[in-house]
Amino acid sequence: MAIILSVILVIYLSSIGLLIYGFAKVKKYQKTDLKPQTSFTIIVPFRNEAENLPKLLNSFSNLNYPNDLFEVILVDDNSKEKFQVSHFTFHILQIDNIRTSNSPKKDAISTAMQHVKTNWVITTDADCLVPENWLLIFDNYIQENKVSMLAGAVSYKCQNSFLDHFQQLDLTSLQGATIGSFGLKKAFMCNGANFAYTKSLFEKLNGFDGNNKIASGDDVFLLQKATNLFSDKVHYLKSEEAIVITKPTENWKDLFYQRVRWAAKTSSYQSNFGKILGLIVFFGNLSFVIAFCFSVLGILPYSFFVLFAFSKFIIDFVLLYITNQFLEKTRIKSLLLSSLFYPFFSSAVALYSLFGSYEWKGRRFGK
Repeated sequence: MAIILSVILVIYLSSIGLLIYGFAKVKKYQKTDLKPQTSFTIIVPFRNEAENLPKLLNSFSNLNYPNDLFEVILVDDNSKEKFQVSHFTFHILQIDNIRTSNSPKKDAISTAMQHVKTNWVITTDADCLVPENWLLIFDNYIQENKVSMLAGAVSYKCQNSFLDHFQQLDLTSLQGATIGSFGLKKAFMCNGANFAYTKSLFEKLNGFDGNNKIASGDDVFLLQKATNLFSDKVHYLKSEEAIVITKPTENWKDLFYQRVRWAAKTSSYQSNFGKILGLIVFFGNLSFVIAFCFSVLGILPYSFFVLFAFSKFIIDFVLLYITNQFLEKTRIKSLLLSSLFYPFFSSAVALYSLFGSYEWKGRRFGK
């Protein structure tokens, strides 16, 4: 057993090391003095977000970007109460979602696409806030590079609680893996809260055809389709001024279901790299749990678990540290406790996602 766990650990360490190398390959981007030229349509699917939407729209009103070069489409996915749009200096269109599949968010984006008049669309979520130079950075990068799809970073605005810090570290690791995969030319993951692509590319890819039976994944499946066909047109925008801020979940149950929703789509990835990496991370975390239990039961020496845990902690810390330097540049909190708890949480999420159902926006979805 010790040999098997050691082999898994070596594979895990090598894989995370590869992501760290890929992360360094993606260069930071700074805005230039280029005059804004790109017209954007910002698509925001929402359901029961009357509290969050005004904050998001206010962040749009503070954008350092000409109002005539962007518009907003709000897609109401059967909210209990109709959201009333206030007056803003930019154009807002509010429409109802047209459901045609098992995926409300994919349907919302497809519905919005019928009203898009600009070449570029950019999606975000209702519980987000965007920085003032958000569109300007995207525009500058688009002008300087021949791209059709751009992924950006997402981070949490945390309170001082273990739940929030745990989520921040988890999201940081996902962002690090995302950027690392782009650097390796093996992009397979992104976040729909900060994701831009041309309408023409969306049409060439036939939108979400082929994966609309899966409730989530409007971002990763579209990315993987684009990467397979037009890899040179798909880039990552590694800019601190383009980081979108979102809210962490409020309780452990919601966090568990959110991560189950994210994990449930892994088996349907088109990216073999993504599937293999997902398996390596899963077995790396599961091996940690097994090593801990076996050391407690006396089946394995305690020293073996300590060495296993220390090795995993060090490589994870390096990825977390360099990603945190990009996202937050703040002191990483609750790192040791989170590192000990995370393998148990992650393993439970992965195993549950294979068979269990989950709740999302007041609805229940199965595998």
